[in-house]
Amino acid sequence: MAVTALLVDGLTVRFGSFRAIDDLSLAIDYGEVRAVIGPNGAGKTTLLDVISGITRPKEGRVIFDATTGADVTSKVVFDITTRSESAIARAGIRRKFQKPSVFEGLSVRQHIAIGADAGFRSEFDSPALEDRIGEVLETVGLLEQADRLAGELSHGQKQWLEIGMVIASDPKVLMLDEPVAGLTDEETERTARLVRSLVRPDRAIVVVEHDMDFVERIADRVTVLHEGRTLFEGSMDKVRADAAVVDVYLGR
Repeated sequence: MAVTALLVDGLTVRFGSFRAIDDLSLAIDYGEVRAVIGPNGAGKTTLLDVISGITRPKEGRVIFDATTGADVTSKVVFDITTRSESAIARAGIRRKFQKPSVFEGLSVRQHIAIGADAGFRSEFDSPALEDRIGEVLETVGLLEQADRLAGELSHGQKQWLEIGMVIASDPKVLMLDEPVAGLTDEETERTARLVRSLVRPDRAIVVVEHDMDFVERIADRVTVLHEGRTLFEGSMDKVRADAAVVDVYLGR
């Protein structure tokens, strides 16, 4: 039976008189890749902002079940809208933002160390951390670029580097905001394989994206947002066939 990682319950976010999210409710399970799609202004990025602690809702809550092991006696469940960004990140919710933002003067290896919460402390030289860095770099396909400066990487490689930074901490919830924006067809295909390789029973992955072919490749379920509400939820095949979705989004 699927375990819910995130439960969004009656969420409302207002910016002045504009409702970016309007009484939104949805559940995202461990073990799934959930794509969130919709037209510009539908509330997709705002939803990620709430989950990551950047934006506070006017109403509603987001319940995070941080318990992924078998020991239910240590069950950890809380409303993340009451926590700070740093506390949410420490709890295991990590996000890759829409535009790559790397430290161009640091090496690829140093970025992964920072992502693993080691930074430039003495642990950087520990065998366990070196193993973790190598594992992550191999996963994102940047092992051969480990000693290059991030500023020398292509746009696609910078996207993969940022994904590497967020998975280095072994997150329970991984959020990716438009991970294939600006990528070539080959890079997009490679990113699709990367995202699917990150699926685990104890991890939920949330992806906001406009590339529908990419979404079809990666998503187990798709949530379509429109004007801050859920318009449709289901498989990508069913999303493509829904008249309302075609009218407000796919047909545009």
